[in-house]
Amino acid sequence: MILVRSLLYSLLFYVWSAFLAIAGLPLLWLGPRPWVMALMKFWAGTIVWLLAVVCGVRVEFRGRENLPAGPALIAAKHQCMLDTMAPLPVFADPAYVMKRELMRIPVYGWYSRKTQMIDIDREANAKALRQMLADARARLADGRQVVIFPEGHRMAPGAKGDYKPGVAAIYRDLAVPCVPMATNSGVHWPAHGFLRRPGLIVYAFLEPIPAGLHRAQFMRTLEERLETASAALLTE
Repeated sequence: MILVRSLLYSLLFYVWSAFLAIAGLPLLWLGPRPWVMALMKFWAGTIVWLLAVVCGVRVEFRGRENLPAGPALIAAKHQCMLDTMAPLPVFADPAYVMKRELMRIPVYGWYSRKTQMIDIDREANAKALRQMLADARARLADGRQVVIFPEGHRMAPGAKGDYKPGVAAIYRDLAVPCVPMATNSGVHWPAHGFLRRPGLIVYAFLEPIPAGLHRAQFMRTLEERLETASAALLTE
């Protein structure tokens, strides 16, 4: 039954996503950025609704009181593709830090550029870091939330990757609090494969880490809070 429901969801996901992407092309070309962001939030909301109806996978957000409506840095645990979609409607105006390769994907990349997501060329090293900081500074100046996945790629539930220096650079350079976002999403939406296992996916916004900590202290605090909270969610 899980296999059948997962196949049905995958079909509906791609058909609905393609329909909305095509229907939104005039808005993409002619509309202002906030309208395109609103369309993406609507899409994300319907994807989460379909996930619950078809696969019995519900999504819950906790700790919303820790999430500022204005400029903020969000450092998120990353276990599956859903982590980039489900929280979209919860953020006021997010700007995700993403690999440049994703920007080159037709349609997906067009919408990402229109909404001014932050792309980073991992092979450019110091130059890429400087550009990422400049882009993050500009997004925060616009009152947006910069969302970054510190490990850089998806990790299996319970696994910990190497926390990359980009999150510390943004935190130090822009002097803003950092809100960690823990999750157990990989239990129900694996990083690889299409099976969607019934249950509850939780995205938990943790207490903000105040601005001004030294780099090493910040990285230790962020890693400890994210890993501890995400591990706790696995036991629910």
